[in-house]
Amino acid sequence: MQGESMDRREFLRASAGVPLAAGMAAQAGANPSMSVISPEDASERKKRIEANGQIQRARQVALDILKPSKKQSEHGLELHANSLVFESYGFAPTSAIDGDRMSEAMEAGASEIELQDTREDMSMTRHVTDAAERQEYMDAWEAAGVTCIFQNAGEEGIAISRLVKRLARFTYVTDMMRDFVCKAVGPDDIVAAKKQNRHCLYFSGNGVPIPHDWVSAEEELRYIRVFFQLGIRMMHLTYNRRNVIGDGCGEPSDGGLSDFGRVVVAEMNRVGVIVDVAHCGWRTSREAAEVSVRPIVASHTTCGALHEHIRSKPDSVIRAIVDKEGLIGICCIPGFLGGKGDIGRMMEHIDYAVKTFGADHVAIGMDHGYTSRRAAQENAKIPKGRKTRDRWEALWPEGSRATKPPESQLSMAWTNWPLFTVGLVQLGYSDTDIQKIIGGNALRVARAALA
Repeated sequence: MQGESMDRREFLRASAGVPLAAGMAAQAGANPSMSVISPEDASERKKRIEANGQIQRARQVALDILKPSKKQSEHGLELHANSLVFESYGFAPTSAIDGDRMSEAMEAGASEIELQDTREDMSMTRHVTDAAERQEYMDAWEAAGVTCIFQNAGEEGIAISRLVKRLARFTYVTDMMRDFVCKAVGPDDIVAAKKQNRHCLYFSGNGVPIPHDWVSAEEELRYIRVFFQLGIRMMHLTYNRRNVIGDGCGEPSDGGLSDFGRVVVAEMNRVGVIVDVAHCGWRTSREAAEVSVRPIVASHTTCGALHEHIRSKPDSVIRAIVDKEGLIGICCIPGFLGGKGDIGRMMEHIDYAVKTFGADHVAIGMDHGYTSRRAAQENAKIPKGRKTRDRWEALWPEGSRATKPPESQLSMAWTNWPLFTVGLVQLGYSDTDIQKIIGGNALRVARAALA
């Protein structure tokens, strides 16, 4: 790299405070009813972020890979803090569960479904009621400098009873913590959140809600609008496996979009729900793009030309998405990226996509979030349960899914979002193109869906 390298400690100190400082500056003269961070609160939060070993270790790992110059670091951090950052698919920070409560449920004979629901509910909502978890939740948001996440707000599948659970949990969080993180119902809410130094969630369902009554196609489609009214703005057509809409990426036959699937895409277009083909087979993805009249997305994927994987997309599929003015979000899963599977490899996928398809069609959809430092301690309290069968959505083809996240994933920790912007600066992109990649393109597609 050209220029003097920024000292690692100096960078870590600077990156901890930039989002906070920018947020305070943006609020000068703001409406008193806005969520305002006082200088004292900002200073304390910066100290906590600097003292958070989990955040700082991840930043150090990423810095050792990127090795940005001081000029690149300073410019990237400032640009990140002053930009609307809209993740194309991901997860808000999760809390540690209450291990004692989980143990009591197991001793009482709770079913596997009840235990999973209890675990999910606590990890997704405990920061509302637990002061320590709430503080760490807020610190993680500030460290990441993210404005909005296209939030995974539906358990994988197409059953209505499953899809509504996460939607309820994240609605509850945004109702109870709305001064800090609110539910965005449209793109203007995301823009407003940035101006007010708040954060927001834009809800994505991990499936299309299908009642399975099979009276008529119209009857099967009616819950798309219901879930839209509840706040869902994007839906997966499939999740790895085959369903009535089409084939997922885990099906060897890759049979494509069904006739019913074509009707589903048309209804999603009509209602204003973005079609997401991230977990679809390649043929299903391509055909969905061809029949859609609005932009579609592969919200969290990788470039198959660099590393072929069932969750990647080949150039032909990406081209079909781009031809409909859609986007691909590059994810942060090492096994999908190939190579070293680290932040450097992630930047290679972004660079390939930008050079091949243009900066107007690339975003970042990490597909993982920040986990509370207390998680391991609380999990250790839970007695080891009996072995259970793999859940349906976990039926990945053999060898396609890593069992444990490798060390390389640390470099792509959710709180390293400011370093993604630094990495884009290193690639030599203009500020305008960087702002498209880190948020502008997702915002554009969100607007187009509702136009």
